[in-house]
Amino acid sequence: MDRFVIPENLAEAAGRYGHRDWLSTLPAIVHELAELWSLEVGEPFQPGGDTAWVAPVRSASGELLVLKVAWRHPEAEHEDDGLRSWAGRGVVQLHASRHFDEAIALLLERCLPGTALRSRPEPEQDTVIAGLLKRLWIEPANGHLFVPLRIMCEQWADRFEDKVASGGVDLDPGLARDGIALLRELPTTAGSEVLLCTDLHAGNVLAAEREPWLAIDPKPYLGDPTYDPLQHMMNCEERLISDPRGLTARMAHLLNLDPDRLLRWLFARCVEMSPTWPFLAEVARRIAPS
Repeated sequence: MDRFVIPENLAEAAGRYGHRDWLSTLPAIVHELAELWSLEVGEPFQPGGDTAWVAPVRSASGELLVLKVAWRHPEAEHEDDGLRSWAGRGVVQLHASRHFDEAIALLLERCLPGTALRSRPEPEQDTVIAGLLKRLWIEPANGHLFVPLRIMCEQWADRFEDKVASGGVDLDPGLARDGIALLRELPTTAGSEVLLCTDLHAGNVLAAEREPWLAIDPKPYLGDPTYDPLQHMMNCEERLISDPRGLTARMAHLLNLDPDRLLRWLFARCVEMSPTWPFLAEVARRIAPS
């Protein structure tokens, strides 16, 4: 690149989360990686994501790949470990990774044509998401470093309760208490624990040549598989508002999950996310356990 470009979404998110100084370190990191891995680096994808600088690259052998440099945050700390565990089964392949003090760099398979699954009708999205999740739910090897889902849910619950205390939650106090209690309880009562993607939705699934669809940007945790369809479900806003129980029943059927447990998980996450996505407050009211 003749000039270093910061994607629009990354620039905005870095300002919002206090990472402007981190942006200033990116040119040197990308230059170091280009030298280390012998890469010809292109312009980053626009408008980009919120936490990572991502660009198409070409290797010395001519292979078309993707370079991703993300600021360090707990949910993505073990993305490279997850990709190694899945070894390209339903996800992009990891070619190399490098951890810096404040960044994690991944050299990844490039998906071509790279069209996002969100361009397809939602019923088709359901089927593709379910098919990918069933392949991703594996038991990691002994000695793995994956964090229990319980830890992430407890952190979310703590932050939510801080918002309640500061008056930042517009939700019936009883619903709020019940939802956050479930968010703490559900991860501890799973019948089985597997490697989870935790952020699989139609924007994180791309059309590819090696397989029809491949997942990108996993945030691996270890825990209850019933948790994993939630991000996709919450992204299906119209269906979630109009028929939350129907959407829950459909995803439970596609994934061979307990629909009642999935509904409880959905209620807990709708409560927890309602300050950020206000429409989820109404969904929480409609599916609250009786």
